[in-house]
Amino acid sequence: MAVVTYQRGDSDERPWGRWEVLDTGDGFAVKRLTVKPGAILSLQLHHHREEHWVVVRGRARIVRGAETLELVRNQAVFIPIETAHRIENPGEDTLEIVEIQVGDKLDENDIVRLEDRYGRA
Repeated sequence: MAVVTYQRGDSDERPWGRWEVLDTGDGFAVKRLTVKPGAILSLQLHHHREEHWVVVRGRARIVRGAETLELVRNQAVFIPIETAHRIENPGEDTLEIVEIQVGDKLDENDIVRLEDRYGRA
């Protein structure tokens, strides 16, 4: 059985915006990420989970490994386990992404920051 420490309703304010847990189950968690205009998340990877991101509002610049992708509403990207990735909001409007995490250990301790604008690496 997977270890999921997130609970529906959990949330946290970050320098780039906010995340909120919408749902959880055995081996999955669903979050809403709200990214401020001009903000960027850390370049990071995870050892125990993969992620699926769907843009529901705004415009996203996504780094996935060596690729840089530009996504808009209703476009999605898959982030494989142990792949360096980040989200940036290059627009002037708030960016919202629905993130589905799937894995055997889902918690905030499975974040390996490789680079961070806010000094958290």
